[in-house]
Amino acid sequence: MSRVVVIGAGVGGLTASARLAALGHRVTVCEAQQTVGGKLGRYSRDGFRFDTGPSLLTMPQVFHELFEDTGGWPDDLQLTPLEPLARYRFADGTTFDATSDLDRFCDRLDAALGEGNGADWRRLMVHAARVWQASRQPFLEAPLDGARTMARLALRQPRDIAAIAPGRSLRALGRRFLRDPRLRTFLDRYATYTGSDPRRAPAALVVVPYAEQAFGGWYVEGGLHRLGEAVHERALERGASVVLGARVTGIETAGGRVDGVRLADGTRLAADVVVANADAATVYGQLVQAPAAARRLARATPSLSGFALLLAVRGRTQELGHHTVLFPADYDAEFDAVFGPAAQPVPDPALYVSAPADETLHPEGHEAWFVLANAPRHGTGPGALDWRAPGRSEQYADRLLDLLAARGLPVRDRVLWSQVVDPADLEERTGAVGGAIYGTSSNGAAAAFLRPANRSPVPGLFLVGGSAHPGGGLPLVALSARIVAGLVGPA
Repeated sequence: MSRVVVIGAGVGGLTASARLAALGHRVTVCEAQQTVGGKLGRYSRDGFRFDTGPSLLTMPQVFHELFEDTGGWPDDLQLTPLEPLARYRFADGTTFDATSDLDRFCDRLDAALGEGNGADWRRLMVHAARVWQASRQPFLEAPLDGARTMARLALRQPRDIAAIAPGRSLRALGRRFLRDPRLRTFLDRYATYTGSDPRRAPAALVVVPYAEQAFGGWYVEGGLHRLGEAVHERALERGASVVLGARVTGIETAGGRVDGVRLADGTRLAADVVVANADAATVYGQLVQAPAAARRLARATPSLSGFALLLAVRGRTQELGHHTVLFPADYDAEFDAVFGPAAQPVPDPALYVSAPADETLHPEGHEAWFVLANAPRHGTGPGALDWRAPGRSEQYADRLLDLLAARGLPVRDRVLWSQVVDPADLEERTGAVGGAIYGTSSNGAAAAFLRPANRSPVPGLFLVGGSAHPGGGLPLVALSARIVAGLVGPA
């Protein structure tokens, strides 16, 4: 039996804890905050409850496998398929509803955008299926070995490398397959699922919309935070110990490998294995000496952040779906603002509105809106913005209310109260440096495949979570934990 310390009780850390405890290890989870879940957060006030992180689950099979491997599916955890997945509205007033049924979705594209757009999307999804098959095992389900993984695949499966096309961007792929600029904009949005710019993110991210259509989109009754609670409960059932308010300030080594962690109060916990569910930049920049890894991260482009507005809304909105996306006229201006050297609040961002029809989330006759805009990370220097500047967040929240009205969702007069969650808040609550949601972006020819590896250069130290391989999003974070459990092995 190994002594395992897990740093952080986000979904990655909790999943790793449940798996490692089920394998017979003695697991202690140290969480700096007083709640678990990490970025899968929630906010409650006056009978309104909001998910402040993910609001859609894809690839549910990853969590089915987790629970089956550790004792069975929880009785009180209910997944509901979402149809439609989301409603999309463009600057010219065009709308369509996305669905996981490919035939139905292609028919809707023809009706909304014109004949032939459904066939274009179908051809893209045939290509996406090839990319999925080529990338799933070596890049999503197995440990990453840096560029060597790509090189080995090129030698053994050159056709797979051709399908993945590491030198092509998602934007270029859209131009190759999709004729209508609105459909290209729809595809571009999937780069933001990894915190990236579609003009620089790899074409392999086409697997993101493929996964939505192949495996569906799912809602967790009671809110997505319930999934984090269920994984937490499973970790406890398997014998893991979760300590809240325990901030790790250092990872200690002896004889060339980890041998414990130091907490902010001076407590030392001995460990044979440390699993860090913390931002990789924090791990290598502050917690342990790994200068080469820290230099590599410093050269990478941080992911975008997000600016969220939680709205307690009086009354019901007929035209609002579970998820609604409102595109601006100039989508590229958004990425220029977020990733440009002189970062600024996006003047005219795409707006994402989540308003689940879940009666447990709001008083009767009301709605709970989660409104999200992409935003530059918090901080100073190139590509960052000081979100603590006086009045900045309040003024931007007011701007988003104006944009909602301009795009057909006037809500200001119905708002009972609102709450802002800006990038500085994300940094404080989740430990993500600057509030960069996914750690590093996937900007660059092969960046999506060159994230910090799960096995660190320090023996006995492993990384899980959205800033590590294979990336951000609930299923990939859970896969990172499965990879680490496989690397550590049974007790």
